[in-house]
Amino acid sequence: MYPLLFRENLHEIVWGGSRLKTLKGLPADGKNIGESWEISAVRGSESVVQNGSLAGRTLQELVEQLGPELMGRHISEEHGTEFPLLVKFIDAAGDLSIQVHPNDELARARHGKLGKTEMWYVMDARPGASLLAGFRKEIRPEDYAAKVADGSIVDCLARHEVHPGDVFFIPAGRVHAICRGILLCEIQQSSDVTYRLYDYNRLGLDGKPRQLHTEEARDAIDYKVYDDYRTHYQPISEGAVRIVDCPFFVVNVVSTSSQLHRELAVEDSFVTLSCLSGACKITAGGISVSLGTGSSCLIPAAVADFEVTAFGGREVRLLESWAR
Repeated sequence: MYPLLFRENLHEIVWGGSRLKTLKGLPADGKNIGESWEISAVRGSESVVQNGSLAGRTLQELVEQLGPELMGRHISEEHGTEFPLLVKFIDAAGDLSIQVHPNDELARARHGKLGKTEMWYVMDARPGASLLAGFRKEIRPEDYAAKVADGSIVDCLARHEVHPGDVFFIPAGRVHAICRGILLCEIQQSSDVTYRLYDYNRLGLDGKPRQLHTEEARDAIDYKVYDDYRTHYQPISEGAVRIVDCPFFVVNVVSTSSQLHRELAVEDSFVTLSCLSGACKITAGGISVSLGTGSSCLIPAAVADFEVTAFGGREVRLLESWAR
């Protein structure tokens, strides 16, 4: 077992831009790349190992073949051969659709899949960039469809101006939208179930209106108005800060300008690392890999005590997560 790197897995989307290729040092090709699926076992878009003796294997193959060694004993018992997390980078050159995700119960009943609770860490934001998360004023379920039809649903949502380092937790049921000018890292339950409420009458890459899920979304929505939708935390320059701890995953921001030992084998889970800024070496199981800004790796549960070594004494910042 060793730190796993994966081949690029880029998704062209109508609202995407060019920043993900720049982030990753890849040549521009004019495509609207909206998402980079960094660590994925979602059918049809599975991560493929790039390094070491397991190169060429998909993440799903490793889950099925290695089980607890890769995922952790209790994660394997809980999820079987279903890898529970999905890690992405997202470049919103345009506004994403207004959407909501079902919880586990509804997603299992309707689609035979996990629900989708997620979190966002804002890596960069153009001046004045904002996102939508949660309702700012109460609406009744019986009024919801009419507000979607006339576009006034947008005015019912809470808009938040964002800056680098901002964090938002998006539980299943919370209506949300990432808006133009934002680059972020997303960690979520491993699910591709999304209900689009409203898409600004936009055409997709095929020139046709994108599918909406107005009726399906109605009973997936949490209509409650909350006092605060942001996650508040105090960044530090050396060590790990907990930013999300929910029933599905834990997320930390990890920073160091030297070397940091992470003792996470006790969590009995794989660990994902995504480099938000800087560059470092990750050493686990006696094997090292390099991570630069915009790259990610997966630490198998069997070697989840590992070292993070910053290059050149310059601060590296990582988003670290594991499954519950």
